Amino acid sequence: MKLKTIAVAAALALSGPVFAQSSVTLYGILDTGIELVTHADAAGDKVIRMPGITGSAPSRWGIRGKEDLGGGLAAIFTLEDGFNMRAGDVNQGGRLFGRQAWVGLSNSYGALTFGRQYTMSFWAISDADALGPDIYGGVGSIDAYIPNSRSDNTVAYKGTFGGVTVGATYSFGRDSAGTGNSPGQGTCAGSIPGNSQACRQWSALLRYDASSFGVAASYDEQRGGPGAAANFFNGVAPIALTQSGDKDTRMQLNGYFKVGQFKFGGGWLGRFVDTEAPAEPDVRTNIFYVTGTYFVTPYVILDGGVYRTLDKQQDTRATLAALRGTYLLSKRTSVYLQSGYLFNSAKARYTLSQGGPGTTPAAGIGQLGVMAGIKHTF
Repeated sequence: MKLKTIAVAAALALSGPVFAQSSVTLYGILDTGIELVTHADAAGDKVIRMPGITGSAPSRWGIRGKEDLGGGLAAIFTLEDGFNMRAGDVNQGGRLFGRQAWVGLSNSYGALTFGRQYTMSFWAISDADALGPDIYGGVGSIDAYIPNSRSDNTVAYKGTFGGVTVGATYSFGRDSAGTGNSPGQGTCAGSIPGNSQACRQWSALLRYDASSFGVAASYDEQRGGPGAAANFFNGVAPIALTQSGDKDTRMQLNGYFKVGQFKFGGGWLGRFVDTEAPAEPDVRTNIFYVTGTYFVTPYVILDGGVYRTLDKQQDTRATLAALRGTYLLSKRTSVYLQSGYLFNSAKARYTLSQGGPGTTPAAGIGQLGVMAGIKHTF
């Protein structure tokens, strides 16, 4: 009888809230191919290579989990690693889970999460820019921070109510490893005693999504600190942001709509770099873009976009046009062929290919890129 009582008690304990229902999912993307880029150096030489960073989407693997805690409350987490298919090495400054590493709680009022995670700049542009982040297209080809807009030491909230999504992040030190792993922001190695502003970052999001259209706006502010700099990806030397009063701010306004088999998107991204040092100039840049997607058949997708960047203070401008065709071999596997062309103004050295370093043209020289690739998701 005693043994039977113990067995019943154990069964009740196992069915209780301490052993709540949970799930863990392994997922990933494998994406690579071969690309040709013209005028890949100052001498005008071309390069044929397997890109290291991205094709139609950056390669990654990750684990996400959720545990039901009862009463509508759940514990959630994501660990996500970005890697290079060409060589098998890790991206994001060599971090094991450099893309995402966070844990938190969620219910019907939204999710509160803690760790390394995306800022609201990433979530604001996810539907308006059809190509991003692609090796030849997307706002990320002109401002590489956008597809890499994540920060360390971050508290984030995001919730959706009907069609309205609101969100915000606050980072106590956006790059605690000091790797400069998010392009455009330089290193800024975490919190500094006695300085409550150095290396801080915060962002906010407001968006509305209906069945056939959506609009979004975001704000993203980074404070300066030791090692921080603003890179403009145009061949001009980065601007040092070593004082906590220095700011690197991005604002977005964008939208999309669907008509039949077509989806159109477009928007504006403004960047404002303000420094306390009199010798350092303040810089304003603007990116405008329009994109489109056409579902030709259930197995064939065409998408493309035109992107224009203007930097008056540094006298650099560029226009990028890209087109991609994708054929779905299955729900998980696809092949694609894509091309892009970049027009640089006389002083600009923007780079078309985001497939890795080593393809910067001479000032004023345009670039053509062509890539054939394969993508598999799991």
